[in-house]
Formats: sequence, C-alpha cells, structure tokens
Amino acid sequence: MSVKVTTLNNLDVAVLEPRGSLIGGKETDELKEKAKDLFEQGNRKLVVDLGSVTYINSTGIGALVGLHAMYTKGQGKIKLCNMGKSVQNVFVITKLTSVFDVEETRDAAIMNM
Repeated sequence: MSVKVTTLNNLDVAVLEPRGSLIGGKETDELKEKAKDLFEQGNRKLVVDLGSVTYINSTGIGALVGLHAMYTKGQGKIKLCNMGKSVQNVFVITKLTSVFDVEETRDAAIMNM
C-alpha cells in the first residue's frame, strides 16, 4: 500500500489517498505518519480519499478515528470521500457515518471544507 499526498496550497487543504487494504501494519502506519506530518506542519484541513481502498478492518477504522480525533482536537477539519461500496458498508454498519463528514467526491469534500 502507498499513500499519495496532495497539498492544495491555495485552499490550505491536504488530500491523502491510501491505496489497497487498510488492515494494520505498514498500511495504516504510513497513513497515520503522513497525516501526523501534515498536522505538525500546520495543516488543519484534511481530506482522506478512500476511492482506492479495497478493504478496511477495525485497525484501519481505528487509524481513521485517531486522525479524526487529532484534527478535531486541534481545531481542524477532516472529511472522507469516494468510499467504495464495501468500505461504505463498514462505515454504515459501525454507524461511523454519524462521526465522520463523508462526501461523495473529492471535489465536494474540498469545496465543503
């Protein structure tokens, strides 16, 4: 898995795009490290584009919940977008759609920051 980072300086928004499975180990560590680095550099608007995530388990969800806590406690905003059907089902079943701001597309997530 790799995590692509895009920074939109004119909007002060960073986009993280994890690929593959978010199931723990290196996969989630890389996502958490990149988000933490962005946060420490002063970023307070984060979009996590889940369009390339094929599977997520409780460890991956835990990583996203941790990012949510870090950003909201630090006066920031975090949005998730582009969820595939299987990932979306996990968020609906766990009722995390009431915790996270979820947008259909990356553009909508960025514009609604």
